[in-house]
Amino acid sequence: MWKETPADLTLKNASILPMGYWVLLFTVLFIITDVPKGAAAQSRVDSSRLAAEVKESVIWLEQEAQRLVRACRRELPNGQVVFPPQLGAGYEAFWLRDFAYMLEGVPTAFTLEEVRQAVRLFAKAQRADGACVDCVAFDGRPIYQPGFGTMGENPVADGSQFYIDIVYHAYHKLEDKQILEELWSSLERAFRALPRHPKTGLVWIDPERAWDRCPYGFTDTVRKQGAELFSSLLLVQTLRQMSELASVRGKPALTAEYAAQAAEVSAQIREVFWDARQGLFLAATAKCRQPDIWGSAFAVFLDVASPEQARLIANYFRHHYHGLVENGQVRHLPPGLVWEEACPPGEYQNGGFWGVPTGWFAFTLDLADSELADQTIVDLVRFYRQYGCVEWSRGQRRQLPGYVASAAAPLPAIRAMFRRRGENAHTSCDSLRLAPCQ
Repeated sequence: MWKETPADLTLKNASILPMGYWVLLFTVLFIITDVPKGAAAQSRVDSSRLAAEVKESVIWLEQEAQRLVRACRRELPNGQVVFPPQLGAGYEAFWLRDFAYMLEGVPTAFTLEEVRQAVRLFAKAQRADGACVDCVAFDGRPIYQPGFGTMGENPVADGSQFYIDIVYHAYHKLEDKQILEELWSSLERAFRALPRHPKTGLVWIDPERAWDRCPYGFTDTVRKQGAELFSSLLLVQTLRQMSELASVRGKPALTAEYAAQAAEVSAQIREVFWDARQGLFLAATAKCRQPDIWGSAFAVFLDVASPEQARLIANYFRHHYHGLVENGQVRHLPPGLVWEEACPPGEYQNGGFWGVPTGWFAFTLDLADSELADQTIVDLVRFYRQYGCVEWSRGQRRQLPGYVASAAAPLPAIRAMFRRRGENAHTSCDSLRLAPCQ
């Protein structure tokens, strides 16, 4: 005997539903099925617009960096040309670290003679024991500690690394092996002067001293102690550069030795500083043993972080983006944190947002969210175009517009990000039609 099944009952009951019900049902179904197509189309349009905008932003940033370098140039009474960190008044000396970021970021902004003069000035300022400066005063006086010699007992922890860095980039800019031969002994002295832990080889700030020395200069108010992450990452960069320069000089044994040390220090960084709970590297091993946003990004950029560490860092950046980034600029620590001991909270290196690390940050974030990485660069440039390339900002506080490293420092990592994608970053001198200074 035939019986009504549940399906038959459903159809039977449905047949008595009012016509308005069916109109509403089909309208809803149409909207639901149509939204993904419309959203996908809009997403493609937005993605295409963002891709064009980020490339335009990078072109502007490189042009602005070049302009700022030329505009900050000063010639001293003795004929020495210097490049202070900003346009106009501010930091009244020639800073090694800032010059390094300028030279790496926009080498075309300098004439060959300006590069030779600058490198020789910093070489002349090197101390007999190999220690390198934080800056050189306009009267030629070498200054080894930040704060014009007032901060810490010993020379800043990153002086040697940045001195070797400018010689490395000067060699590539000049394509002159003679400058390398001239300065090679000073490079070796600078390398030997690095304060390193005898067992790990990491850059070391003695916790037994009240104030041994300042760490990486963009955290020079932060009283880190123990092994220090950022200066140790710079050491890896230094060892790779020394290996390459030794190869240029035809020294295969020395080339291999420096390369091996670079690998060893990289392994120590991955082990000693990694905080698996946070998914970030720590800034130091004693005082200020806190997650380091800049250092974690720089570790990924240098390919010191393992692939898994890089993935975790990128995901952390994506998940905590709105607390880490303001107008494309990046703070030093995770959201809500301040340094254990540093300048007053909420400003400068203890809560300010900076453009200097934006390239490393975007390079890392790109591993997890390429569109958000692009948007970071677009937001940075949009902010700079309105307020100038500030040193740092926070809310309505905007410090020192015309700060050259804010424009120059992000560029190498941004270029590297586009190369990794297999895209043309449109930032070379050819694409910009910028004539290199001669």
